[in-house]
Amino acid sequence: MAGVSSCMKYSMFIFNFLFWMCGCIILGVSIWMRVSKSAQEDLNIDSSLFAAVDLMIAVGSIIMVLGFLGCCGAMKESQCMLILFFIGLLLILILQVVAGILGAVYKSQIETTLNKTLLEEAKLLQAATQDSQVFQEKFQKFEKMNQCCGLVKGYEDWGSNFNHAYGNFKICECAQKDQNTDLCILNSNRYIYKRPCGVVIIDFFKHHMVILMGIAFGLAFIEIVGLGFSMSLYCQIQRK
Repeated sequence: MAGVSSCMKYSMFIFNFLFWMCGCIILGVSIWMRVSKSAQEDLNIDSSLFAAVDLMIAVGSIIMVLGFLGCCGAMKESQCMLILFFIGLLLILILQVVAGILGAVYKSQIETTLNKTLLEEAKLLQAATQDSQVFQEKFQKFEKMNQCCGLVKGYEDWGSNFNHAYGNFKICECAQKDQNTDLCILNSNRYIYKRPCGVVIIDFFKHHMVILMGIAFGLAFIEIVGLGFSMSLYCQIQRK
């Protein structure tokens, strides 16, 4: 009877140990972001982003469990653990493929929904309620940081609030170093940023979608390697 390849066994262990370590790091950082007030302040995490942090906690936990199953299955030559690892990794790969297909199919609808959301948010810039004022103050910081104005129509989105000031800085007002650049236009005797922030937000999503696709392809390759390792080792143990 053929024995189990030591090279395959230890390669499987090292692969899954690194996989498990990644899960530990993701889980640890995610829990720190979720419970630490200082982390939330430093990273500017509010309640609207907690869902993303919770998702990271779930992902880190799943990766840790799969890494543990892979490591123990390889070292103990456990067919049960290896098949559980294989099934879990295969399900993740299938979910990635389905998510990619849905993203491609509904891409135009996602862009339409994003544009509708921007139009709804733009109404808050013209409102005078207490909640809208909190949003306006935060958005003004976003404008200064990203050198943009308004969300869809530029300064028009602010309506009658356009001439208000937050601190010593008027809404959409260009920094002095930017006043003679293509970023600014002259309006009501002051220079303001001409690019709507909606363009910045959409470009941000498009840029990060490319990054996410690259990460997804990289993960898919790693997952396929893991599937190959686990099934090869499983078959060797079965023939032993």
